[in-house]
Amino acid sequence: MPVFTRFRQTPGTAADDTAPAPPVSEETPGGAAEAVPQGAATDTAVSETAVADEATSDTAVADEAAPDTAETDKATPDTAETDKATPGEADGDAPAGAKARLRARLAHWRSWRTRHPTAARVLSWTTTALAAALVLGAMLMPNTVATVQPNRFTRLPAEAIIGAAVMLALPRRPRMILAAFSGAVLGALTIMNFLDMGFREYLGRSFNLILDWSLLDDAQSYIADSMGRTTAVAAAVGAVVLVVVLLVLMALATVRLSNLLVRDTRTATRATLIAGTVWITCSTLGVQFNGMPIASDRAAGALKAQAWRVKTTLRDEAAFRNEAKADQFGDTPADQLLPDLRGKDMIFTFIESYGRSAIEDPGIAPGVDKTLDSSTAALEKAGFRARSGWLTSATYGGSSWLGHSTTMSGLWIDNQQRYRTVMSSDHLSLTKAFKKTGAWDTVGVMPGVQKSWPEQSFYGLDKVYNAFQMGYRGPKFSWSTMPDQYALEAFQRLEHGKKRDKPLMSEIILTSSHQPWSPIPKMVGWDQLGDGSVFGPIQKAGTHPSDIITDSTRSKQEYGKSVQYSVTSLTQWLERYGNDDTVLVFLGDHQPIARVSGNHASRDVPVSIVAKDPKVLDKIAGWNWTDGLKPAKDAPVWKMSSFRDRFLTAYGSTPHPSKD
Repeated sequence: MPVFTRFRQTPGTAADDTAPAPPVSEETPGGAAEAVPQGAATDTAVSETAVADEATSDTAVADEAAPDTAETDKATPDTAETDKATPGEADGDAPAGAKARLRARLAHWRSWRTRHPTAARVLSWTTTALAAALVLGAMLMPNTVATVQPNRFTRLPAEAIIGAAVMLALPRRPRMILAAFSGAVLGALTIMNFLDMGFREYLGRSFNLILDWSLLDDAQSYIADSMGRTTAVAAAVGAVVLVVVLLVLMALATVRLSNLLVRDTRTATRATLIAGTVWITCSTLGVQFNGMPIASDRAAGALKAQAWRVKTTLRDEAAFRNEAKADQFGDTPADQLLPDLRGKDMIFTFIESYGRSAIEDPGIAPGVDKTLDSSTAALEKAGFRARSGWLTSATYGGSSWLGHSTTMSGLWIDNQQRYRTVMSSDHLSLTKAFKKTGAWDTVGVMPGVQKSWPEQSFYGLDKVYNAFQMGYRGPKFSWSTMPDQYALEAFQRLEHGKKRDKPLMSEIILTSSHQPWSPIPKMVGWDQLGDGSVFGPIQKAGTHPSDIITDSTRSKQEYGKSVQYSVTSLTQWLERYGNDDTVLVFLGDHQPIARVSGNHASRDVPVSIVAKDPKVLDKIAGWNWTDGLKPAKDAPVWKMSSFRDRFLTAYGSTPHPSKD
């Protein structure tokens, strides 16, 4: 097809159509240059630039027409007036011009590789290396902080080898889709690993994909109470941004690596086969490097563990619902429940994070043991005796309500699903057993409760005092809404100190030893407590949570001080207000977090029963507990879920199993 071109005459120069044109040299396929006629050369040049000429021809015409248009505009004012009268046409040209400028900028930006080839190559290989590091890191990342070591990242992941083989076998579109999806899965797995790290650090267990999302809201509330709402909001926003960025970057990284594979399929296939052979050999022979097996299937194992956890959780729901229906004392008549405690004022008290480490850890125990010994002596002087043992808590580091419900229900409540199930059941809690007899008034003192609390019905409490119902006007101490000393004094003023027709059964949750253990209240004169304003200067003079929360040594020290404060508050209250009919049962709900108790700490918590009436302690003589408030290291250890039935039996209750 002939090619037609437009030539623009240079101003002031006449076109000479008859002037002979010099021959044009053209490179032949053989490499020799030969002369070709001018017309042929022109046709060739035009053919090579036809696309460019066609793309710019309109612009060229416009350029040639511009002077004439300008002259016309000057010569015809009516036209100018018309232009002014139709601004829409000029406005319509503006978007087109803007688009043209944008296209020009994009073209200029895309051409930077041509203008800076060395920098482009360096950036390309750097990006590829970072993508490979990101993907391999996700495949090899462990899910505990303690195991994040360099030797974990020097292994050969089977998932990478299998992924490469699949990518090489797929056409472009399916390959791109699979690569992006695989990257998103790796990003999600990395997020799960981070969640596992956090949950293991604070709760001593892995994150449950089904049950634990609601705990993230509790975590944000904890940060807001401890570090301030601004910090909590910033942390939440940062977490969301991190999740989105991680998912996107991981998808982009896997797509980039898949594109790299198909650039040279022969080399990539050979490398994949070699890597697969090495993996099989190392796996078969158990070859290790730096203490770790070279062959790894960490990512697949993590996904398998998550799937197993989900499956187990779903199965556990139905099984536990049936377990909760079976109750040894479910049909026990009221007159056969707790006959040996009739007439006693019963107080069940949980001390936050009061665990075995407080009594046995060398960095914590000296101060706590001294407090327990001095408190035992002071109580004995006031006529009280105590015996103590150990219970293995259903939770660790947090989720205190799981420890409370396990103790009171006699069921092992170690996750949120079980907790919801038992709270909605008619299972007999230990505190409800007192209410069922009709021989006690029942009350709860819950300074940590700051919203509606439907659990009141399960625990059989006639009345519950939350954080806003005890008249406190002093400052918060991080998460704790009020000092334990004030909460106990409010209990005395509002309930225990009043004359009544029936004895009182109380459940009290003390919170001053809740993490982050900063600032910590100090004891003041009981007569000086007032509305709690006296604690203002104490709170201001205390440490800030940010000074404690990242320092393991200081966390241990402050944790020990907080336990000393809680124990002192409780035992001094008992000395001051207890009488011959007072019976106190107090225990920890769980161990403190791993940063304080250590990575291999037990889940044991101390439990003590204190009374003036010797018959009360005689009833548990067969338990072989240690005399005093400090249980011996070799004192009996029971599961926390066994306490309810043992307690009911010890004090005369007759089992009558419930019927399905």
